[in-house]
Amino acid sequence: MDRRRFLALAGTGVATTLAGCVPTLGSEPQATEATEADVRAETVATGLRVPWGADYRDGTLYLTERRGRVVRVVDGTVEPVVDLSESVETGGEGGLLGLAFHPDADVAFTYQTYLSGASRKNRVVRHDLTDDWAGEAVLDGIPGAPIHDGGRLLVWDGALYVTSGDAADRESAQDRDALSGKVHRLTLDGDPHPNNPFETTVFTWGHRNPQGLATRENRLFATEHGPDTDDEINLLEAGNNYGWPEVKGTDGGEGFTPALDAFTPTIAPGGAVFYPENGPIEAWRGDLLFGTLVGSHLHRTRIEGAEVVANNRQFTDQFGRLRTTFVGPDSHLYAVTSNRDGRGSPQDGDDRVLRFRPA
Repeated sequence: MDRRRFLALAGTGVATTLAGCVPTLGSEPQATEATEADVRAETVATGLRVPWGADYRDGTLYLTERRGRVVRVVDGTVEPVVDLSESVETGGEGGLLGLAFHPDADVAFTYQTYLSGASRKNRVVRHDLTDDWAGEAVLDGIPGAPIHDGGRLLVWDGALYVTSGDAADRESAQDRDALSGKVHRLTLDGDPHPNNPFETTVFTWGHRNPQGLATRENRLFATEHGPDTDDEINLLEAGNNYGWPEVKGTDGGEGFTPALDAFTPTIAPGGAVFYPENGPIEAWRGDLLFGTLVGSHLHRTRIEGAEVVANNRQFTDQFGRLRTTFVGPDSHLYAVTSNRDGRGSPQDGDDRVLRFRPA
């Protein structure tokens, strides 16, 4: 039985009410369910230019802007921290992308697109925060392109996880020695993790353009862009091949790991996070939340074990393109818009940081 079902949401205005569900098409009819969750979105900061990576340090939110700045948000004011634009190549989907802080040292990691001669490349840079963000590349030479640069960073379980897209070279995702089309795992010193499956930086392979990383109960999940079909949610396990371009979506096959769920038409999922079990919105607790760029909504997926059992859309077309979602120290969900990236329709105040809380 296909237990996936779509939970439809009808709502207008900034506050919405989740009040009912309708099933998706599947092999068998599915029961509907009803929940109640009044949610309000409020603007925390405005005037950003294509925010991408997000992380907290000492309770303060830091963001990368794709053009090359790192900024922080203090009492609703956006403050510049460091300008890395001279070392970053922008245009297309590249630029200054992921951001993650070392949990126990004055160190930050960023994911950057840059020019090497006439070629676009990507790299992971380790920054010394005691020396004005001085940096050294710890994973360099990742193929780059105007599309499919990956770029998400996550520090988890004493390691740094890095997503790289296929950089418009589909076949490279199936080349285990290529750096593109992979999820990499490094130590926090920047070396290949000793528990990696192939004695390289590669953790998983066969990816098109993974954009989000999220953890729950010692499991690592990813959101990924498909072509014109089959955006994916994947459960990442060391050494697994997720099939691109040989298979996509929930189609498996010998040697390939199928997605937990897939979305057609595509919605372009962004950064992802699991809502805290003690979060203030009871109906969201334990669910995977991510913004969408094409779908222009906040997406909520319920996962039981390793099975997707429900999907829900909220705030459709209210904020435009939503790039990255994350949970703050206050246990609220936050998201950043991406309406000034050349593919959106900027509204007054864009780009912005949003906070979702009970109405």
